[in-house]
Formats: sequence, C-alpha cells, structure tokens
Amino acid sequence: MKDPQIAVLGAGSWGTALALQLDRSGSRTILWDRDTENLEKIRVSRFNQRYLPGIDIPESIVVENDILAAVKAADHVLVVTPSHAFATVMKTIRKVLVPGQGVAWACKGFEPGSGRLLHQVAMELLAESTPLAIVTGPSFAKEVAMNLPTAVTVAGPDRDFTGVMAAALHGGRFRAYTSDDMIGAELGGAVKNVMAVATGICDGMQLGDNARAALITRGLAEMMRLGAALKAKPETLMGLAGAGDLILTCTGDLSRNRRLGLKLGKGKKLEQALDEIGQVVEGVNSAAEVQRLAIQYNVNMPITEQVNGIIHLDWDPAQGVASLMAREQKAEYGD
Repeated sequence: MKDPQIAVLGAGSWGTALALQLDRSGSRTILWDRDTENLEKIRVSRFNQRYLPGIDIPESIVVENDILAAVKAADHVLVVTPSHAFATVMKTIRKVLVPGQGVAWACKGFEPGSGRLLHQVAMELLAESTPLAIVTGPSFAKEVAMNLPTAVTVAGPDRDFTGVMAAALHGGRFRAYTSDDMIGAELGGAVKNVMAVATGICDGMQLGDNARAALITRGLAEMMRLGAALKAKPETLMGLAGAGDLILTCTGDLSRNRRLGLKLGKGKKLEQALDEIGQVVEGVNSAAEVQRLAIQYNVNMPITEQVNGIIHLDWDPAQGVASLMAREQKAEYGD
C-alpha cells in the first residue's frame, strides 16, 4: 500500500511539527493555514520562523494556501487548529470530503460554550460515514520538530482509519499507538490543560515540590472521576492520553498552560499573561468547559473549580490554595 497523502490544516507549532513527522515517515504532506502571510513565508523560506524558528521544512512538504484544494488533493485530513476554530474548519471542508476520506485532529479542547468534545462536533457536522480519529498524548511541538523521542495515541471508532493514521505518523523516534476510546483520549487531552494551569500557579507561588506532586496526583483523580461519568476507559486516562500528557504539561516549561499558571501565580493578570505568551492557551477555555461538565455530571472537581474561578472570575490564587487546603479530611478514594 502506498503512503497516504495527508492534508495538515493548521501551520502553528503543532501542525508544522506533525507535518514534519508525517514527511519523515514517508507520507506525502500538504500544509495549509488561514494565516496566508505566514504560510507564504514558510513556502519561500522553508522555515516557520514564527512558531518553530530554526527548523528546516523540506521541499517535499507542499505548502497550499487554499484549504479546499488541500483537502481535495489528500487521502485524509489532519486538523491542527485551536479548538475554538474546529467547527468552522469542519463546516468549510465538508463540502469537498469524499467517501472514505478520513478526518483526524490533534486539537486538545472543547467546543466553546457547550462543553462538547470535538468528536461530537465532527459527528454532527460531517457525513455519518466519515472516519474520525484524534491524535493526542504527551508531545511538545518543538521536541517533535527536533525529532526527539515521542509517543502518542491515535484513538477512534474506525479501526482501519486509526491504523492508517498511526502508521502514517509512526516511524523513527516517533511511536503511535492506537485506541478505540475516543472519549477518554479527548477528555485526557483537554482536562490536563486545566491541571497544568493549576500546577503553574502552584510553582509561580513557590509552594514547593510537595504541592506540585499533590496537585498532579489529585488532578489525575479529578480526570478519572469525570472520565467515569462520561464512560471513558480508565486505562486510557492512565495512559499516554491522560496521565502521560498530564505529567508533561504540568512539569514542562514548553507548556503554554503551565506558563500561564506561572504568570498568574506571580500576580499577573490574565490579559497580561496571555499577551506575553502570544499564542492560544487552551486551558483558558477548557477551565470553563470542564467546570461546566463537572456541574452537569455532578462530579467533584475542586481544583478545576479554583482554576476556573481564578481565570474567569478573578479569584485570588492565594485564596484558592487556602480553600483547597481547608477542605475536610476524607479517604483518598471513593468520593
């Protein structure tokens, strides 16, 4: 079987990194982005200086400024945009998708305002027969672009399509596992954003290694409780898509969510912190949507509640820590 041609929609740091990995693994790759000015710079210079400075983009990656042309030329599509743009992309490309052409995404978040996971959005907007999958796991774009060792999960209900996408990505120092638990894979990738903000706040306030370890562990407990309510498989949330991604984003300073938390913990206001980061921080929207789901499913998520309050209600981080520490003594499990 020939290697598939993949249209990567989104030329930010993560989209560019995945395009590089697809190319390394032998897939014919097309790269599109709505920022036509930056896309033209990539095409001419063969660098994405804005998001991944200093990393060569080979001539074998086709740069295409027409999203519909990119989709028409591809066997399958990989969407790598911020989650708030996901529905718009689905509405745009559905007019040219053909039977058997699959849509995967590497976005980690929720539909703003509804709390819906992105596969629910895709299933509503695309033909019922469209194969779907998510690519997720502990993976900083810069390290993937530099060809450092990485492992991810490709999850979806269509075994053939997840196998095709995993095979297209798998190779060299990049391992791609498959799963049929799309809910767990999406949930882990989204909830970890909130916990990374929390851990960043903790470290920004210089509360110590003990506090960081406690937040990560109790954050995983919150993820598992919400996962149980949404019928996710616990092994998914204990794997790459859950615990793996959680550990990475809570401890690695390449994480925008962690960096946001660090700035908030040092006393900066949200707007200033976001301006300094200069890119979309998914944890901002995810905090509101995870809190929405926690209320909807009556799931106890105190860390999420505090992060949402700090981001969206201007709560004081120090008071948030005090509130968490003042909670009643109880058993570690069973709540």
